[in-house]
Amino acid sequence: MFDVDAVLGDPTIRIVVCCGSGGVGKTTTAASLALRAAEVHGRRTVVLTIDPARRLAQALGLTELDNTPRQVKDTQLHAMMLDMKRTFDEVVLTHTAPERAKEIFANPFYQAMSTTFSGTQEYMAMEKLGQLRSDDEWDLIVVDTPPSRSALDFLDAPARLGRFLDGRMLKLLLGTARAGGRSVFNLVAASFGAFSKVVQKILGAQLLTDLSGFVSALDSMFGGFRERAESTYRILQDPQTAFVLVAAPEHDAIREAAYFAERLGAERMPLAGLVLNRVHLSAIPELTEEMSAAAAVAVADAHPITSQVLALHEVLMRQVARETEVAALFTDQFPGVPVARVPAQPTDVHDLAGLRTIGSALSSE
Repeated sequence: MFDVDAVLGDPTIRIVVCCGSGGVGKTTTAASLALRAAEVHGRRTVVLTIDPARRLAQALGLTELDNTPRQVKDTQLHAMMLDMKRTFDEVVLTHTAPERAKEIFANPFYQAMSTTFSGTQEYMAMEKLGQLRSDDEWDLIVVDTPPSRSALDFLDAPARLGRFLDGRMLKLLLGTARAGGRSVFNLVAASFGAFSKVVQKILGAQLLTDLSGFVSALDSMFGGFRERAESTYRILQDPQTAFVLVAAPEHDAIREAAYFAERLGAERMPLAGLVLNRVHLSAIPELTEEMSAAAAVAVADAHPITSQVLALHEVLMRQVARETEVAALFTDQFPGVPVARVPAQPTDVHDLAGLRTIGSALSSE
């Protein structure tokens, strides 16, 4: 069994990263772990969410969350929600001169990249995690990873964005922007030679001009993007970090969890355990599906209400068996990964009491 309290109470563990596909209760799990770390283990904790639905703020009794940690009343827990553009802006302000920063902010390509570019959200989640860890203000940082199509995007996107920012095309554009003389676009076109007309047709002259201006302005930051991503990556490989996979007993979610477990193993990142959410349990598991069905038929005439209850129990036991079979797709493949099971809740978790209930279910209590 996954001893969650052993992770949350261990002072050498400074980061907990909750990973999994969307819709499996990852945000709720992250908030519950963070609240328990603060209240039960007395650790100064911050939970970083990338959940655009803002459910975490409501559950924690806060009116809103933004890019700055906000304290949850009467606790040592702070919470924040990643603002992708603001984080990107902070990176620019930190690593460039004020006048150059203004130039970058005004560039149309930067404006698009900082809000909609594929992989930017995951990269900025890494940036913010690195910032929080370098401050050394927190005993524990709990990260609710982005709601990506694939859980692996959290690990892959920073490298992809780093390759883009260090890519040959951008370096070529940087070289032409430095050259002076003819217009930037003419230089770009000349550099591309026979392919210039195709590039112009596909991208357009204005976009190339915006892009080359963006590249020129960010010249001093190119190496920094990759260096910071690699630094945070090394932190994620360190024993101070514990990855917690979150899944529901559904085929797609279990498949994503298995992919992520394989990747963590390949990257030598510490996997603490699996949280299996929304699990259905029976108070009398010894009353099997077959026994319930037979008993329901036997008492149908004399005790119709009892028969209906037994029929419902038959359905429940069928669901339990199905969920156990699906979960085994993970547990059979990774027998060394401990599992904590959280029973399905009658209602959505929407307040601190609900988060405490989930935290207790996750604990060894």
